[in-house]
Amino acid sequence: MEYKITGYKPEKLFHFFEEISAIPRGSGNEKGISDYLVKFAHDRGLWVYQDDAYNVIIKKGGSKGAENRPAVMLQGHIDMVCEKVAGVEHDFEKEGLDLVVEDGVLTANGTTLGADNGVAVALMLMVLDDEDIVHPPVECVFTTEEEVGLNGARALDKSQISARTMINMDSEEEGMATISCAGGLRIECTRPVVREKAEGTLLTIEISGLKGGHSGTDIDKERQNAIRVMARMLYQLMKNTDGKLVAFSGGNKDNAIPRECMASLIYADALQAQKADELACSLAETMADEITPYEENFTCEISSEEGRTADAISAEDAKAFITAMYLAPNGVQSRNMKLDGFVVVSTNMGVVRAEDDRLVIVFSPRSSVASLQEEMKARLGLLAETFGFTATYSGEYPGWSYKEESPIREVFLESYRELFGEELKTEALHAGLECGLFSDAVPGLDAIAVGPTLNNVHTPEENLPLDSFERFYELLKDVLRRLTEK
Repeated sequence: MEYKITGYKPEKLFHFFEEISAIPRGSGNEKGISDYLVKFAHDRGLWVYQDDAYNVIIKKGGSKGAENRPAVMLQGHIDMVCEKVAGVEHDFEKEGLDLVVEDGVLTANGTTLGADNGVAVALMLMVLDDEDIVHPPVECVFTTEEEVGLNGARALDKSQISARTMINMDSEEEGMATISCAGGLRIECTRPVVREKAEGTLLTIEISGLKGGHSGTDIDKERQNAIRVMARMLYQLMKNTDGKLVAFSGGNKDNAIPRECMASLIYADALQAQKADELACSLAETMADEITPYEENFTCEISSEEGRTADAISAEDAKAFITAMYLAPNGVQSRNMKLDGFVVVSTNMGVVRAEDDRLVIVFSPRSSVASLQEEMKARLGLLAETFGFTATYSGEYPGWSYKEESPIREVFLESYRELFGEELKTEALHAGLECGLFSDAVPGLDAIAVGPTLNNVHTPEENLPLDSFERFYELLKDVLRRLTEK
């Protein structure tokens, strides 16, 4: 293939990233990238394991003189969040990414970049391919469906892993190491819906231009939730006009803060339709005044069309639906002020749909404290019950607790200091990492999560500064060398 990234070393590292970017790998569509990894291992005569969930483990012996050192696990996930700008035509199921390099920064044209966690995949391929680096035995673990609940890591047979040191590369800030993380789960609330024929003026509202972001790492940045904004508007419209709800659709992933939302109502009376149009415009102006200081691209488009027929949602169902969204907890719920306001509990209303025969609201709560996660789970369950929804819980994963003593953390601190003349910072992350599942399953596992800088993950503005990627590989090589001496 013709490579777009040039001028960075080692050249193969960036070529590997481009090669995997050409393979569709959204969550649930990982067979292609999984088979690529298996072939990669076979071509190099390396031990490889692939399971029914398309997880892959590739093992490589230690370099000369380090063959008998304790093995180290390198780990990352092969799936990516598939988000695109409205109006962009891109089939994530069949098409690779259109990469763009500008001023040393890598993006994808109108879509997410998949650097979360493609950087880890490329880094592991480089370690497996590079015969010149010094390293202990390595066990590279490539997992699937991380972005939809850490499903691959949960399904993986951990007995295939002998390493008791883990370097997860799903952290997103150069110079920062993650040393613990929050647990989480997915809660889907559903309610059967009754629809009835209605005629009149169809009022359509479209919210767009919000920043969105990761529902864990960006939840404290005052980024507006498009679903929440729409629910607030519709609550007022349904309270003050006699429209019937026809459609509601917002968000694509439960772990991404929704950037866009669309809803429509139908009015039998033309005067009521006009009143609703005026009220919606007024509400949009009020909301813009409130949020544009930090959501400068917020837009709310309102249009109406006369002489329409639609299957409207019954008044009872619509009231329960909109009120549940309006009252639902969303965003940061609790902080630890002794740790500089670190987020302890949050929840994200990530996906909402009004389907033909049911209403769906999906939440993604997170907490680093198990008891508080249970409390949030109970609150959301009660909300569902109160408004006639049935709550289904899935994808629950544990948090990863901080350890006072961590040899791998000390190696990274030492290496970073000597390579770059600065101190490596450490953080507790309010997001899910696979470290929690591996730490639960592998006795005595010593883990750390690190990586190059990634910006705006889970959005079409996701980008990777290429010099950070280059520097991180130097750090990883140095850490692996040091592990042959410990």
